Amino acid sequence: MTYEEALAAVTGPGGPYEIVSAQVRGVEMRVFKATPPSLPAVFEAVRAFGNKPFMLYEGEVWTFARLFELADRLGATLQQTYGVKKGDRVAIAMRNLPEWVASYIATLTVGAIATPLNAWWQTDELRYALQDCGAKVAIADPERTERSVAPASELGVPVIAVRAGGKVPSGAVALEEVLAQGRPDPVALGPDDPATILYTSGTTGAPKGALSDHRAILSALLANAARSAVSALRFPPEGGQVPEFAFILAVPLFHVTGCVPVLLSALATGSKLVLMRRWNPEEALEIIERERITHFVGVPTMSWDMLEAPGFASRDLSSLISMGGGGASVPPELIKRIATGLQKGRPGFGYGLTETNSYGPQIEGTDAIAKPTSAGRPLPIMEVAVLDPMGEPVPTGERGEICLSGPNVITEYWNKPDATAKAFFGKWLRTGDIGHLDEDGFVYIDDRIKDMVIRGGENVYCAEVEAAIYEHPAVHEAAVFGLPDPRLGEAVAAAVYPQPGKGLSAEELRSFLSGRIASFKVPSEIFILEEPLPRGATGKIVKRDLRDQYQKARRT
Repeated sequence: MTYEEALAAVTGPGGPYEIVSAQVRGVEMRVFKATPPSLPAVFEAVRAFGNKPFMLYEGEVWTFARLFELADRLGATLQQTYGVKKGDRVAIAMRNLPEWVASYIATLTVGAIATPLNAWWQTDELRYALQDCGAKVAIADPERTERSVAPASELGVPVIAVRAGGKVPSGAVALEEVLAQGRPDPVALGPDDPATILYTSGTTGAPKGALSDHRAILSALLANAARSAVSALRFPPEGGQVPEFAFILAVPLFHVTGCVPVLLSALATGSKLVLMRRWNPEEALEIIERERITHFVGVPTMSWDMLEAPGFASRDLSSLISMGGGGASVPPELIKRIATGLQKGRPGFGYGLTETNSYGPQIEGTDAIAKPTSAGRPLPIMEVAVLDPMGEPVPTGERGEICLSGPNVITEYWNKPDATAKAFFGKWLRTGDIGHLDEDGFVYIDDRIKDMVIRGGENVYCAEVEAAIYEHPAVHEAAVFGLPDPRLGEAVAAAVYPQPGKGLSAEELRSFLSGRIASFKVPSEIFILEEPLPRGATGKIVKRDLRDQYQKARRT
């Protein structure tokens, strides 16, 4: 079945994910006809799974019933003990724990705004976020409790500590001591009510809180489900029977990828979800084999890690339907490696942002092999445009700023009207990415506007250079960035971590790139590292740290 045929069957009139036109925040948009009114409406339906196992964490098995019992009691606690009302913000500061999920459900059920905080943040960063969002209460694990209790006390924010083990610092209270009985009082909620604030990890300045209403999150959730239905028609499983889905949570829940396409997709479909405490490729492979995981969603570096892990070839990964994710540019070599390395699964990568609740164009299967440099195409609830600096469309094939519009897009940045105004061209969300569209409507992301290197007046797209570097068989990780140059303005630089046990010199890599890319794109400075490149909490390579490190080294 062609893509167009599958799309019509899934989203056309009478289809399971029928798309219709509707007014959303004063703009005509395409939405799913059967979009629920709120996330708690979805949670109510999920209760029917009862004693079916849902979350697996470090030997713990959490059924749906166990999860909702805790979420109910926590929701009642928020209302009765802390006076949380509709629209209040509840901060969630934890690593990936079952209690994180219960806190998220409880917060949304009482009509409050779930505000996950980056688990890597230190005291000053936590203080900023707690104050910025105006948190009514914070729920934290032991490590985050230690970091947040001082600033929370300064701001008058009570802290509920989970898994405290009897060691609760002054200024916090153990969950067990305040946990109420029963369920919270019902709260009327609609699609336009605010649901979450997710903080972006911007490259400059303080993080911005991206505010989403219930419709935005549900639109992204349904779009992912609809896309899976389209894929099932295009790429039927062997024997014609779709296996029961099982997800592995390898990225943080405070990140939009972990929260929406992984957690909420698993929750809404009654699928198994295995939570990883921290990223370890060998452990991930073992979990995929043991738990018969069907979907791996992470950042591209995680897929690389597993493909290069010593145990990859010996593991039974035949349960995997899709391996990929998003959050960073995808080297074509990675697409090829997944397509040839998995027993049955196929590559599947998407292009989404915190501001789009992780939903956007996606490419998989034969499309990924045919167009490995493309980010794919979205379902019709999302529009994609390539605009010039004045907000006008550019011709097909020409580069401009990728802009997105749809019901899954955030409403605003919390308390930042100027940042909100700068982020939109009318209905269009400005992504900050340079790209183009081909004649088939496929999206190509050429680079971040801020990451692009301008060398002597020539634009160098870091993603293109990185893709060429990854073709070298000795390369494990690579990042390309610009460094100041007195003559050219910027010089192209690359930091490279070779495959363990494989030697690689800067001269060898430069020779390898010569002829593959234009000479002005070949990095003039190549740094061969003896350890993996620095990564942030979500697993992305942090180019900012590399740029600062080598710029500083030049001055010493």
